[in-house]
Amino acid sequence: MKLLTLLGDYPITAALKKGAVKSPLVEFDYADVKRPSSAFKRVVRNCEFDFAELAIVTYLVALAHGKPYVLLPTVLLARFQHPYIVYNAERGAIAPGELAGKRVGIRSYSVTTVTWIRGILSEDYGLDLGKVKWVTFEEPHVAEFRDPSNLERAPAGKDLAGMLLAGELDAAIVGDKVPDDPRIKTLFPDPKAAAEAWQRKHRAIQINHMAVVKRPLAEKHPEVVREVYRLLWESRRTATAPLDMNPFGVEANRRNLQIIIDNVHRQGLIPRRFEVDELFDRTTRELNELGQQ
Repeated sequence: MKLLTLLGDYPITAALKKGAVKSPLVEFDYADVKRPSSAFKRVVRNCEFDFAELAIVTYLVALAHGKPYVLLPTVLLARFQHPYIVYNAERGAIAPGELAGKRVGIRSYSVTTVTWIRGILSEDYGLDLGKVKWVTFEEPHVAEFRDPSNLERAPAGKDLAGMLLAGELDAAIVGDKVPDDPRIKTLFPDPKAAAEAWQRKHRAIQINHMAVVKRPLAEKHPEVVREVYRLLWESRRTATAPLDMNPFGVEANRRNLQIIIDNVHRQGLIPRRFEVDELFDRTTRELNELGQQ
């Protein structure tokens, strides 16, 4: 079976994408995109892919709006988000708990990195998220999602880094594109120490991207879904990079998923707090055993 596939290039996917890990059951037709995140709208709006990488917050919002995908218990990308909120030190120092009444630039309100950082600011620094003016540059991945009232769209032609340096923003969440400018400083003075403290507190990692499959595929061809998981698992086994940020299996990710579900619900992105098992169907929920071998 040929699967229309969206999958990024990571150490754990290299063997699969290079063809070193193969299957007699499954063939992958990979989307020609440089960054999988640029095609997430195609996943949740057009339901274009049979098997896809997807940001976990986008998945949770999509699930709330009935999109026909189920989660595979595979973390493709995770990182601690503390380094990715910055400010212009030329305009004076800002502490993490001092953003009330400030203008904070973000790519989109329901982006996963943004959601993690809002959760950190709220839980660990007491910030009232409703008192921040969020300035976005893109619409949400899930078309049905409605942004909160304390949000505005940046003027056409503006970019996040330029507005930050011009003083039109007080801070910005920049993803992996931290501006190369000496005026730009991280909001957390020691992001590494802050991330380590967060991990000790929560006993978890901060998931960015996981994998999903179309629900009809899982229902009609569970053997294909199990094979996709096996191939990802075999590809992961060949990676030489540390794998502590790439846990596989439902139980290995239960704590990680509980925490992001709680964050997404507290921030009003989904109408109720999902149980972890709701993210999977019978086929993908049973993939836990292989992930623990």
